[in-house]
Amino acid sequence: MTAATDAWEQRGGRIPLAGHEVFVIDIDPSTAEPGEADPGGAEGSGVERCEPLLVIHGFPTSSFDFHLVADELARDRRVVLFDMVGYGLSAKPDLAYTVDLQADVVVALTERLGLGTISLLTHDYGDTVGGELLARQEEGRWPVEIVRRVITNGSIYMDLAHLSAGQEFLLSLPDQRLGDDAPMDTDTLAGGLAATLSPSSSVRAAELAGSCELAARSGGLSLLPRTIRYIEERRRNEGRFTGAIEDHPSPLHIVWGADDPIAVVAMVDRLGQSRPDAGVEVLDGVGHFPMIEAPDRFLAGVQRGLD
Repeated sequence: MTAATDAWEQRGGRIPLAGHEVFVIDIDPSTAEPGEADPGGAEGSGVERCEPLLVIHGFPTSSFDFHLVADELARDRRVVLFDMVGYGLSAKPDLAYTVDLQADVVVALTERLGLGTISLLTHDYGDTVGGELLARQEEGRWPVEIVRRVITNGSIYMDLAHLSAGQEFLLSLPDQRLGDDAPMDTDTLAGGLAATLSPSSSVRAAELAGSCELAARSGGLSLLPRTIRYIEERRRNEGRFTGAIEDHPSPLHIVWGADDPIAVVAMVDRLGQSRPDAGVEVLDGVGHFPMIEAPDRFLAGVQRGLD
C-alpha cells in the first residue's frame, strides 16, 4: 500500500448501494485539503457556491485517478467520487458486469446523498456510464438536474477507437474470473497503463503504482475479463450512450489529452461537430490520463467548463 492510496482510503467509506458495498468520498469545501495543483492552498478555505460535482472514473482504475485534483475541484463546491462495483476499493463480486449495474449504483448514490442538482465529470468508462445516466435522465428515470458536464478521454466512438493489445487480449477471454495461474499482475497492468500515456509524460512511477495497487485489491485483476465487457456493450449501444452525450441539453465542455493512443483526438473533432456549442480544450503532450499527467492544466480546463 502506498502512502497516497492509504490516505485516499482513509478519506472515504463504504456504503451499500444497489446491493453492493461501494467506496465513496464526499468532499465538502470546508474540509477540502490543498492539492498538488495548488500546494499553497489553505485547508478548509472553500465556500460552497456551486452545484455539487459527481465524478465517474474509468477502466481499469478507480476514483484515485482524481486524487491530485479533487480538493481543488472542491474549493467552491461539494465533490463526490466513488469506485464503481468491481473497481478500486468497492466490492468485487464474481458476476457479469454491465453498464446498467454501474448506472444503478449512481442512481442509488445520488438518492442516498440527496443530490438533486449536479454537474458531471466523466473519464474513459465513466463516459459510457455517464451516457446511460444522461439517457435515463431524459427518459425521466433519474430525477436529477444536470447543470453542466465535462467529458474527458474515453472511446465514445468505437469506429475511431484504437484498442490496445491488452484490451483485445482481455476481450478474447471468456467472460469469467481468471484462475490463480493467469499471467496477470500489477507489473503487467502498470505496463498497460504506461502505454496509454503521452511519450512526453513525466508521470512518476508511484502514481501508476497506486492506481495498480487499488485495481488489484481484493482480487480485482482476476476480474478484468469481466469488467472490460463494457466495451462490447458500448459497441452494441453506442447510439444510446454517445447519442445522449451529444444530445443532452446541458452545457458540455471537452477536456482531452491529445496523445491518447486509444481514445484518439479525432473523437473530439467528431463530438465537436455534433455539439458546436461545446467548449473544447485539447491538452498537448498529454495522453489518456490527463488528471495524472498534467493535473494543473486538466484542473484549469475542468474548472473553466464548470464555471
